[in-house]
Amino acid sequence: MTRPAAPHSAAPTPTRATSPRTARDLGIMQGFPPPPEKRPSKENWDLAPFNRWSFQNMRTLFPTVDVWRGTGAARALPSAHQDITDLAFNAATQNDAPQSIKQWLTASYTDGFLVMKQGKVVFEHYANDMGLRTPHLSQSVAKSLVGTLTGILHDEGLFKLDVPLTTFVPELAQCGYGDATLAQVLDMRSGVRFTEDYGLPGSDMTRIDIATGWRPPFPGEAVPTIRDVILALPAERPHGQAFKYRSIETDLIAWVLERTTGEPLAALLSDKIWSRIGADCDGFFTVDGAGTALADGGFNASLRDYARFGLMMLEDGAVDGAQIVPESWVRASATGDASAFGAPYTNASPNGAYSRQWWIQDVDRGDFMARGVFGQLIYLDPKTQFMAVKMSTWPDYLIESYTLDTIRAVTTIRDSLEA
Repeated sequence: MTRPAAPHSAAPTPTRATSPRTARDLGIMQGFPPPPEKRPSKENWDLAPFNRWSFQNMRTLFPTVDVWRGTGAARALPSAHQDITDLAFNAATQNDAPQSIKQWLTASYTDGFLVMKQGKVVFEHYANDMGLRTPHLSQSVAKSLVGTLTGILHDEGLFKLDVPLTTFVPELAQCGYGDATLAQVLDMRSGVRFTEDYGLPGSDMTRIDIATGWRPPFPGEAVPTIRDVILALPAERPHGQAFKYRSIETDLIAWVLERTTGEPLAALLSDKIWSRIGADCDGFFTVDGAGTALADGGFNASLRDYARFGLMMLEDGAVDGAQIVPESWVRASATGDASAFGAPYTNASPNGAYSRQWWIQDVDRGDFMARGVFGQLIYLDPKTQFMAVKMSTWPDYLIESYTLDTIRAVTTIRDSLEA
């Protein structure tokens, strides 16, 4: 559990270990041409230290498809700046000793961090050469965009949530997903086997990485598509039981949306969300060899545009009075079943849940999050109209102490702004 420090308590001086070097400092992709040992490869692009450069330069590495912003003006984000850098919290990475927000931003490999309160930007910070319009890989934050898109299309009456997935994609009859429902995969409570082991040779997650071109194939093996991987997954338990995180289920949802509408995911997201939130820049997905967008983690956008998406969710799915996402869907995304949510997920969210592709931090409070590996976050607290957005390049996929510190930091900021 978080034990908040006094807002201005003393914090330790950062050590060399908590002061990560930038991509530029490391010489990654510096020079004309860069030295071979300083160039990201398919084997290492998302690992330290190369991810410090790669996550802001995905189009240099992979094929992509645009999510068009439309022709309207960018939504203004008014400022009400406050200096929050001296606030402190008890940091898991420091054995629960106090750490200031300023120190945490550096130590947690922050590329961009933005705080909003009641529709106004309270704090905005960039590092590691990220700028206002720099696109940053969101990893699994993308899942929450796809879940939100599903709510819009469901409200249009295009599909039901409680019928077998074969209703939409008959080919699924050959795998474990055939008799699952869209509601079950939205909440990641299917009974399908998917090994979410990042970087482990032979895991289902690695097979997805190979399918999307994020990893090289094994010698002599054909490269599958994302949907080839889906069709090879068996059931391991009955559907509808406890939550178990499976990235592939977002790709499955995207398949249902595309098959139902006859439109690709990028076009759907542009038409229904991205062109309506006042985005300043186009977003984009990485794609596999069949041109299929990586729905579960391949979306890229600027820090402020992630904030514009989050602001829409904080405002009950509306922008300037125009309803974009059904209010009932937004509320359902922040409402979940804590009894279905167990270890290891309860380590960071003891009273948490997962609903419609969103993480719920505390089911009683109703604060919810879009989260991605390597430290990507959109945290929303409707109770106080507070939002924090963080784009990062952690040195590993999952670092529990970093996750705990992120939640402690943003909730400390949230509570200080209420004081």
